[in-house]
Amino acid sequence: MRFGPVRPADAEGALLGHSVKIGTVKLSKGHRLNPDDVAALAEADVTEVIVAVLEPDDLPEDEAASRIAAAIAPDHLRFSRAATGRVNIYATAAGLFVANRAVVDLLNRIDPAITLACLADHVAVEAGDMVATIKIIPLAVQQVLVEQAQALLRVDRAFEVKPFTPRRAALVATELPSLKSQVMDKTRAVLTTRLLQSDSRLDSERRVAHTTEAVAAAIVEAASTHDLIIVFGASAVADPDDVIPAAIRRAGGVVEHVGMPVDPGNLLVLGRLGEIPVLGAPGCARSPRENGFDWILDRLLAGEWPSSEDITGFGVGGLLKEIPTRPQPREGIADKRAGPVELVVLAAGRASRMGPEGRHKLLAEFEGMPLVRRSVEAAIGAAPGRVTVVTGHREAEIQAALAGLSANFVSNPDYAGGMASSLIAGLSALDTGAGGMLVMLADMPGITSEHLAELIAAFEVESGRAVVRAVAGGQRGNPVILPKETFHAVRQLVGDVGARHIVERCGLPVIDVELGPAARLDLDTPEAILAAGGILKD
Repeated sequence: MRFGPVRPADAEGALLGHSVKIGTVKLSKGHRLNPDDVAALAEADVTEVIVAVLEPDDLPEDEAASRIAAAIAPDHLRFSRAATGRVNIYATAAGLFVANRAVVDLLNRIDPAITLACLADHVAVEAGDMVATIKIIPLAVQQVLVEQAQALLRVDRAFEVKPFTPRRAALVATELPSLKSQVMDKTRAVLTTRLLQSDSRLDSERRVAHTTEAVAAAIVEAASTHDLIIVFGASAVADPDDVIPAAIRRAGGVVEHVGMPVDPGNLLVLGRLGEIPVLGAPGCARSPRENGFDWILDRLLAGEWPSSEDITGFGVGGLLKEIPTRPQPREGIADKRAGPVELVVLAAGRASRMGPEGRHKLLAEFEGMPLVRRSVEAAIGAAPGRVTVVTGHREAEIQAALAGLSANFVSNPDYAGGMASSLIAGLSALDTGAGGMLVMLADMPGITSEHLAELIAAFEVESGRAVVRAVAGGQRGNPVILPKETFHAVRQLVGDVGARHIVERCGLPVIDVELGPAARLDLDTPEAILAAGGILKD
């Protein structure tokens, strides 16, 4: 491939290296120039364009990406159509994403023109999560390089999704006078939620004395009707001969590993009774936050059995986020308080469901006021001086509708790519001391300043260490407050996705605040606007 500047007269059949605007017409990067394009460039007095001229052995970027993607084993994966040299790959089942780093590295070393990026090894995913992306860097790549990549991927898997297998779990919990029953109740609730992602269920709970004999008897009883046994001890495991590992052996089982280099999660016990896994859970597993227990549980649910070699290899990356309620928090964590909540109103979308007339839903009027202004005024009423509005589609009209309001405006030039770019744009505008980001959709006419204040108050009660979400009749809705601990995950979002999977996977408590129907009333169509009492505007 030859890349560089040429005269328009010599550019026919070449691929544009950079976008070119001719009057109101935009020719995108990668567009193959035809005779009409060449004539238009000449008429516009364009003297030079940057193009790529393909050689006979070159493949265009989209074809190259598609061919490489086709060489990947498709089990439990979905592939997007190639666009701008990229194919995105998504999980079609909840499971464990397993990467073969050696193969991924070999593919990326074939040539800098070919890249494959994927999630970290052994990450739990849900159906619909993006797990990998193939990107061809230049506009074309030599066919021989693509064939090398295909050959590599056909011999060895670069990655796969191992679907979770639902299990019937039994909880055995030991009791001591020092352990409150409320703690045990919360433990059961947290474990029930942990198992939901795999469609497993907590089928029974038995509370017994903290003795080897009592725990062993409960394990034997549970093994007759369950295929996963989880033991929470009222006292932490201090030795391989402590109560829980001793009880597994007393029940006729085998203790395969005690302890792991993951913090929180050090004090885990992995054993088995026949083919039934028996897990001695560390105390940190009473919290919904990610800890070493999740790493072992996810592997078991995906059909893997971690060996001692696997577990002792968890040290790099095994220092996880702090749990403030642990018995001995790391220095400085206990008294830390979150900064203020800042509000981000998303008003950049294309309103693609508003029909061919091109009406913008955010300009529809409610009680004589544009919907977008109504939403931003509600935000300002709840948090004056802490409101950012993200704009994009028909930006000038949206800003005109908000004239005079004391809000910070951020332009999202990538709004057409979906909600993720707007979330990232809003996050980038926050003060560095912000403890949370309240994400508000601009098309929700029922949300008031009082609603937003109620959400912020709930966040402050949790000292900024929880996600706060509006619900309607128990069903999740909007707005949502994302604490600072989730900001890194927000920055990794891609495409037309919101923060739902971050809320569900971040390991933080989720506090639901009942706001009634307003939490689920967002307006995407002309019919919905009219039904809600709005007046459409051109």
